[in-house]
Amino acid sequence: MRAMKQAVVLGCGMVGTAMVRDLADDPAFQVTVVDSRPRALARFEGDPRIRTCQADLGAPGDVGRAIAEADIVLGALPSAVGLQTLRAVIEAGKPYVDISFMAEDATVLDPLARERGVIAVVDCGIAPGVSNMMAGHAAAVLDRCDRIEILVGGLPVERRLPFNYKAGFAPSDVIEEYVRPARLVEHGAIVIRDALSEPEYVDFPSVGTLEAFNTDGLRSLATTLSVPRMREKTLRYPGHIDLMRAMRDVGLFSKVPIEVNGVTVRPLDVTSALLFPLWTYEDREADLTVMRVIAWGVQDGAATEYRWDVHDVYDPVSNTRSMSRTTAYPATAMARMIASGRFPLGPGVYPPEIPARAPGVLAEILAALDQRGVRCASTVVKTA
Repeated sequence: MRAMKQAVVLGCGMVGTAMVRDLADDPAFQVTVVDSRPRALARFEGDPRIRTCQADLGAPGDVGRAIAEADIVLGALPSAVGLQTLRAVIEAGKPYVDISFMAEDATVLDPLARERGVIAVVDCGIAPGVSNMMAGHAAAVLDRCDRIEILVGGLPVERRLPFNYKAGFAPSDVIEEYVRPARLVEHGAIVIRDALSEPEYVDFPSVGTLEAFNTDGLRSLATTLSVPRMREKTLRYPGHIDLMRAMRDVGLFSKVPIEVNGVTVRPLDVTSALLFPLWTYEDREADLTVMRVIAWGVQDGAATEYRWDVHDVYDPVSNTRSMSRTTAYPATAMARMIASGRFPLGPGVYPPEIPARAPGVLAEILAALDQRGVRCASTVVKTA
C-alpha cells in the first residue's frame, strides 16, 4: 500500500483552514496544520485526519522544526512573513506552495531552491495564481500575444453602506492593495500607476456593474511574459474607490508613526483596529468571487481571443467562504501535482505562469476547481 504523504499547512486563517480541510478529504495525505493561536487550532479537535502544531510562524527556526517531516508544505500566511517563510522552507529542503501576497520578489530565492533541490510555487491563489496560469497558458499557445487584461474581486453578496465591502483575507493585505503602487505594461515597458487609479465601470451578468481600479496584481507577469500590454484591476461595488481614496489621502493608511496627545501611533494600526470589525464577515454571511481574464493575439493567422470567467459563491454546506475556496483550491491542486511527481519542471522558485506554459497544467488546476464547485467558463473566439 502506498504510504500517505505528509502535508503541512502553515497558518489556519480562512484560507489555511480551507486548504487543511481539502487535503484532509484526500486519502493520499496526512495533514498537519501549524499556527500560533490555540483557538484557531482548536477548530480541528476531534478530527483524526488532522494533526495540530502550535508554533511561532514568525520565527524561521520554528517553521523549520514544524515542517521537518513534511513531504509537501503549503503557506497561508500574511505577506509580511512571506519571504522569510519561503526561505525557511527552502532551507529545510521541502517543496512548497504559497499564497502570501509578499511585496518582495520571491525569485531572489531561486538559486537557493535550485541548490537545495526544492520546487516552490508562489502566488498560487486565485489572483495572483489562477489568473497567472491563464495568462501564461494564453501567451504560450498564441502565436503572438498582444494584450492581457485581468479583472478580479471578492465581495459580500449583500451590499451594506457605506463600504459595500467585507474582507475575505488578511486585513493588512487588503489595505496593501490600496497603497502599493501598481505595475502595468504599456508598449512593452513597465509603468507605474497609483493604486486605486484609472477607475472604470465593468458589467458582469452574474453580479451587475462593478468598478475596477489599478492594483499591483500583475506582479511577476510584468517580467515573465513578453506581452506589450498587460494590466490587472481589482473589482468593488460602485462607490468604494472614492471612500478608500479619501482615507488614503488623509493619511489613515500610513505606516509612518505620528504623535497624538503625547502618544505615538501608526495611523494604519488605528485604522485597522476601527475598520476591520466593520469588514469582518458574520457567521455564515455569503460572499462571492468574480474574475475575468482575457488575452488577445494571433493564432494560425487569425485574430484570437482567449477568455475565462470565474464566478463563485459561499458554500453553505461546508461553511467555506468563496474567497477562501478560490484561493485555497488552486494551491492544494498544485501541491498534489508536486507531491505526486507530476510537476513539469525541476527545482526552482516559480510564479504560476511558468508551469502553466506546459500542456495540461492549467486544465488540471481548473478541473480540480470544478470538482469543488468553483466554475470557470472559457471561450476561444477567432476572427478570420
